[in-house]
Amino acid sequence: MAANVYMNPDGIANPSASGFSAVVKAGNTVYIAGMVAQDVDGNVVGAGDTEAQTRQIWRNIEVAVQAAGGSLSDIVKTTTYVTGIEHGPAVRAVRGELFPSNPPTSTLLVVSELANPAYVVEIESIAVIG
Repeated sequence: MAANVYMNPDGIANPSASGFSAVVKAGNTVYIAGMVAQDVDGNVVGAGDTEAQTRQIWRNIEVAVQAAGGSLSDIVKTTTYVTGIEHGPAVRAVRGELFPSNPPTSTLLVVSELANPAYVVEIESIAVIG
């Protein structure tokens, strides 16, 4: 059995200082840590704008899954955290654009806050490649 591969790909903010990996590839399954609306330097993107944050998050997820050898079409499961139910429609709209058919399974959770008060959305995902 192949060893797990731990990655912090170029193109997204490196979380290693926080004590976790952005991506872990275990066989053909890829686990992508919760992504927030950060640019590569760790700056908040789209403060106060749910749609802009969601788009940045999906860009980060795409970088992460590509680093593991896959694409967005390989995403099979997402868990989305929002700080209020009012963010749900924008999150669903962006996901609908990216996955017009065969969308991944999805869970939406409303939480009181995320790691930074500027974030209103966080998405973690699982992909199966190959």
